[in-house]
Amino acid sequence: MNLCVIIPAAGRGTRFGRDDKLARDLGGRAVLLRTIECFTRRSDVSAIIVAGPPDDFDAFRNRYGAALGFHGVTLVEGGREDRWETVQRALSHVPEDATHVAIHDAARPLIDDVLLDRIFTAAARLDAVVPATDMTSTIKRIDPDASVDAGEGGDVLADSILGDAGKLAVEARQILETADRRELVAAQTPQVFRRELILRAYEQEGAGVTDDAQAVERLGEPVHVVPGDPANIKITTEGDLDLCAALLKTRQRASKAGADPFAP
Repeated sequence: MNLCVIIPAAGRGTRFGRDDKLARDLGGRAVLLRTIECFTRRSDVSAIIVAGPPDDFDAFRNRYGAALGFHGVTLVEGGREDRWETVQRALSHVPEDATHVAIHDAARPLIDDVLLDRIFTAAARLDAVVPATDMTSTIKRIDPDASVDAGEGGDVLADSILGDAGKLAVEARQILETADRRELVAAQTPQVFRRELILRAYEQEGAGVTDDAQAVERLGEPVHVVPGDPANIKITTEGDLDLCAALLKTRQRASKAGADPFAP
């Protein structure tokens, strides 16, 4: 297997806040560099492509170019609107001799070799492989477009005393049903595909696609799930970054002690 890794890094990360989450410090290095280093040490990875923001590409290249160049990473411009556009652009730069393409979220910096071994081994036999974790909580299906204010907004007495000031708003949405969690998993990355399959998938219009497996699913082609890792966290909020930092410190301490960080 000759593997090319694509890391889309053109998104704005609006849920994280005003800061660039990929530039935030994680154990002494930027989140983006932590993510890339998970793959640079792999002998089965022959090429890495990072797709940066096209409207701020020069600044992105100035910030990361030297470090990425040291690791032999190819830096290209991503899309302006959706993630699928960024992946589509990056796919045009995949080397001709690559047999497989792995696509990994730039904000998942804690992927480890145990999980990569599992994914890549499965991808050598299956055309499309996605790591995923089982759902452990009870999953409820709701109507996302219907909600009521269950807070003080409907309290006539509070309105007469406080007006709008100081009122606590509580959004409540009605449960439609309880889903069978045995049928549900939470998808992670890297998602790995045979080169020809993912290229064909991205020849379609990709609007509405939230991950790469979905683009393949639209072709009617099978996608298989392998066990993921709860520690393979995607940084979306400040709390996620704090959790990643704590997990990284635990791993580093265990590594220095020569112990398994996840042993009981």
